[in-house]
Amino acid sequence: MFGKKINLFRLLGFEVRIDLSWIIIAVLIAWSLSTGLFPFYYKNLSIETYWAMGIIAAVGLFLSIIVHEFSHSLVARKYGIPMKGITLFIFGGVAEMEDEPSSPKVELLMAGVGPLSSIAIAAIFYGIYSLGKTIGWAEPVNGVVEYLGLINAILAGFNLLPAFPLDGGRVLRAALWHWKRNMRWATRISAQIGSGFGILLIVLGFFNILRADFIAGMWWVLIGMFLQSAAKMSYKQLITRRALEGEKVRRFMNSNPVTVEPTTTVDELVEDYVYKYHFKMFPVVNGERIVGCVTTKQVKEVPREKWSHTTVSELALKCTPDTTVKPDDDAMKALSLMRRTGGSRLVVVEDDQLAGVVALKDMMQFLSLKVDLDE
Repeated sequence: MFGKKINLFRLLGFEVRIDLSWIIIAVLIAWSLSTGLFPFYYKNLSIETYWAMGIIAAVGLFLSIIVHEFSHSLVARKYGIPMKGITLFIFGGVAEMEDEPSSPKVELLMAGVGPLSSIAIAAIFYGIYSLGKTIGWAEPVNGVVEYLGLINAILAGFNLLPAFPLDGGRVLRAALWHWKRNMRWATRISAQIGSGFGILLIVLGFFNILRADFIAGMWWVLIGMFLQSAAKMSYKQLITRRALEGEKVRRFMNSNPVTVEPTTTVDELVEDYVYKYHFKMFPVVNGERIVGCVTTKQVKEVPREKWSHTTVSELALKCTPDTTVKPDDDAMKALSLMRRTGGSRLVVVEDDQLAGVVALKDMMQFLSLKVDLDE
């Protein structure tokens, strides 16, 4: 679901990040508020005032989403579900769980607390707005506070839609899971409904575009596309997690991988290894001791005229937690590492010695066969 992430801060033990897509949406929100919504409802203010209102409102929405996701994370932690952190992405945020809820009850509590937190935030802002009206606060101040109360109420209502992976869809999954005692079936049904809601929003968006309401129509289309994609992705993630659950890296690793010696030149590495085996990463081994890894990305940084007298030892990077796993690590850990780093191979190390290499394609072949047999 995510691309490049930027770490913002750490709070209550949770890392808060933003996906680069969210920055684009935040700018669009500030722009649409500053040039559309606020000028429509609050006349005869300066352009600078409208932009200040738009930016402050966008920041307020940002903080509201963080509180919403923190509520999910705190409940998850209470019930022993490991959390990677909170990431704000293109249309909101997500509390990144390393595992699924252990029961329908936990799922219900985790899902329900999100909309409740948004309703509480909406009530607080509405109370502040009422106070401001009574005291006589400036119109721009009350306008921003009123918007934040309204948008949080809308977020609560939208999240209550029974469309997985929205909170309402998770409540639905909890109910179906409790009914059939089958989480996978419940997830599939909830995800199908979520995908259907996405298609409905896309259709409504195009209908608005045809009515010449282009901006609103495009928002509906984009939200619908996101919801449809997120529903399918969430189901695939569950299938992957369930299929690889309990499997060790040892099962998938090649215990006799192709290795490169430190004295190998870059020229030899390309001709005798990359072009022959078609791998983008090779372990560098000196005797039985692993020195590090060398990748085609590092090779591209060396001018071609230097390939013949540059050795692999000059390029090899030391093994790090981002490039290595242990034979008895969970396969999901290896898959998560590959997703996060964008690599397709990891070095398997045991007692500072090379135990093997695990490749994404081998894990995916196993996953495909297991899912096919389960079906």
